[in-house]
Amino acid sequence: MTVRSSDQDGAIVLTVSGDVDGLTASRLRTAIAEAFDRLDGRLLVVDLTDVTLLGSPGLRILRNSADEAVHHRGLLPLRIVVDATRPVIRPIEIVGLDQVLALYHSVDHALAGGDAPIAEG
Repeated sequence: MTVRSSDQDGAIVLTVSGDVDGLTASRLRTAIAEAFDRLDGRLLVVDLTDVTLLGSPGLRILRNSADEAVHHRGLLPLRIVVDATRPVIRPIEIVGLDQVLALYHSVDHALAGGDAPIAEG
């Protein structure tokens, strides 16, 4: 798994590729924590469209990071880009994280902050 960070106007975008599982989830957690420290009022967008497997450790990282952003750091909610990537959207739906995370079809849509994130997979 790789995580690439990109500073954009008003946001930091983390682009994740590969498998997010028990062996790699800690890298995602570290990348999100480092991004939190650099946000300075900007959005954090996590692009999962190139993720090939999202295991339970990755789901935990997303849930805990979303909670930390809003409840512990006073930040805007995480914006998660999933598009229709079945290995990503399906586990998110199964555990109910689609009710907690702001899911978007594209990085551009997440950056625009439209009021219509993905309602269903």
